[in-house]
Amino acid sequence: MTKEEFAQVVLDSTDSLYRISKSILKHDADCEDAVQEAITIAFEKLHTLRKDCYAKTWLVRIVMNECYKIARRKEREYATEQSDMLEKQEQSETTGLKLEQSDVYQALLTLEERQRVVLELFYVEQYSLKEIARIINVPVGTVKSRLNRGRKQLRKCFEEEFVYE
Repeated sequence: MTKEEFAQVVLDSTDSLYRISKSILKHDADCEDAVQEAITIAFEKLHTLRKDCYAKTWLVRIVMNECYKIARRKEREYATEQSDMLEKQEQSETTGLKLEQSDVYQALLTLEERQRVVLELFYVEQYSLKEIARIINVPVGTVKSRLNRGRKQLRKCFEEEFVYE
């Protein structure tokens, strides 16, 4: 695959890569950094790509690895930033401004990362079970289990929400 062809694959999948990184990382800036770093690495290592048809899958895997690297590096920072964000949200709610995020997104954030990533790849990015298994390096049965557990937890989140309201 030439660098020009790969550049087109990158351009076509930038939004997808960002959404995948968002399912692992919480902050937009970290997601952007992960995607940019992954693209840089992919261009440098393009000669290691075995089959052109797997270019996007390969790129997704690199993005996920970069996300995990950033998450490990910034784990302590996130705890501090999250508490600051909650404080700002509380302040903005008292002034009448409300930070809005979808209920589904909030429910997804309550899931374990492994389940959140699989749900994102399956429902949002519409990868097949086999493709997801190849991307995250687990058997297809594990992907099915994670999807099932994630669905159950989401269902439970929404059932609890409707019971209390």
